[in-house]
Amino acid sequence: MRYLGKSGLKVSALCLGAMTFGGVGKFAEIGNVGPSEAKYIVDIAFEGGVNFFDTADAYSGGVSEEILGRALGAKRKDAIICTKTRFRTGNRPNDEGLSRYRIIEACNNSLKRLNTDYIDIYMMHSMDLNTPVEETMSALNDLVRQGKVRYIGCSNYSAWFLMKSLCIAQKHGFERFITYQGYYSLLAREIENEIVPLCLDQGLGIMVWSPLSGGYLSGKFRKGVPFPKGTRVGDNEKSNFIPPVDEGKAFNIIEKMENTASRHGCSIAQVAINYLLAKPAVSSLVIGIRKKEQLYDNIKALDWKLSDDELTELDKFSQVQLIYPYWHHKLTGINQ
Repeated sequence: MRYLGKSGLKVSALCLGAMTFGGVGKFAEIGNVGPSEAKYIVDIAFEGGVNFFDTADAYSGGVSEEILGRALGAKRKDAIICTKTRFRTGNRPNDEGLSRYRIIEACNNSLKRLNTDYIDIYMMHSMDLNTPVEETMSALNDLVRQGKVRYIGCSNYSAWFLMKSLCIAQKHGFERFITYQGYYSLLAREIENEIVPLCLDQGLGIMVWSPLSGGYLSGKFRKGVPFPKGTRVGDNEKSNFIPPVDEGKAFNIIEKMENTASRHGCSIAQVAINYLLAKPAVSSLVIGIRKKEQLYDNIKALDWKLSDDELTELDKFSQVQLIYPYWHHKLTGINQ
């Protein structure tokens, strides 16, 4: 268990992502986990010490929330549920965005689908540049005051927009975000430029989505070998759900990870998970599961730790080319 940022909320280091639940429409390529299998996976997660579950109203048109709510059942009181809103979920004009109208209606709908009286963490899935930030933060503050939401967070915000939201919340005495959910992995370390320092400074805990970069760091892929069918990358090479990856760099890093995994007698995926859990500001990793074997393996990553030398080595091989002004900061000796 870890504290989520500087809040007093304790969450498990691994968070079970329910994006694979439902398989409706375009989400079928992510996973097609039905109610009975979801119940089995959720039970395994609890047995492994996971108390944190992540979903969104946009996942499979809300079916993901419904399945997660049913899978938790009586264990709801022992779970920390995070759900999100922002993206379009219907054909009406206000079925997207972060207006007061949208947030209140979306929250009420999520509560019904999840079959719960409250949402532990209500996350803004991305920025809405068309709605005043004051309107968004005020609506969220009201939901907390009403007891429908206990904590709030955001996902995929740029650093300037996140800081603006925090400042407006402070100015008006509104609830603040306690967590930021963002893309971070050995193949994607751009978050370290501004988001990580901001979260450390402002006390937000980072929830990492796609810590295995859409499956690239699962250990199933090798240079010069066709991607195997039955995997997300192998079945959907042009998928919108797989983050952009420099394959040349990816395979070089995977080769280095393979050596590390061999030393520890573990999977490459466990190395990827271990690496991120050692990073500053990271509170929890959101893992998407299509098969129970994946969950068993991911949980085993919590049984060991990378050494300082191994972390330094992986840092070196996965280093991102700095953009301005960060290369200038490094050149002039300014610490981030």
